[in-house]
Amino acid sequence: MRADRSKPSVGSDRSVAVSMPVEGDARPAVRVGRPLCRLDDLPVGQSRGFDPLGEGRDTMFIVRQGDRLYGYRNRCPHYDNVRMAWKKDEFLNSDRSRIVCGAHGALFEIDTGRCTLGPCLGDSLTPVALDLREGEVFLSHPYAPGLRPRPGRQKT
Repeated sequence: MRADRSKPSVGSDRSVAVSMPVEGDARPAVRVGRPLCRLDDLPVGQSRGFDPLGEGRDTMFIVRQGDRLYGYRNRCPHYDNVRMAWKKDEFLNSDRSRIVCGAHGALFEIDTGRCTLGPCLGDSLTPVALDLREGEVFLSHPYAPGLRPRPGRQKT
């Protein structure tokens, strides 16, 4: 099986794009050493949310499409803090061909994260870099916190 250079595939140790910090948030990115999950925990054609820093909500999600994994921040580009899932671990439309924003109905290409329909047309989801090692899925770069803390409610 030939691995695409930009997306991790089953049986490869490739990584994808870098997780960017939330704009305006000065909290540092953190290296996460433990795996997010086993590859077998991600059924083909499904999505799943993750909370790598224990922030109390899924700040990223992964879509498995065939032998490829696609990781993105759980944040619609139309409005910064809108979560994408319409229910737990459901980031895809009914025919599982696109990522959908549960708040706006915007549709995004799975392989690029680019919005093809909705209020953020042409914008893209923020990719999260993934590594696949020995059947386990890891973040390949330090991961920035997912939500800006509210004024006066700094997370410690």
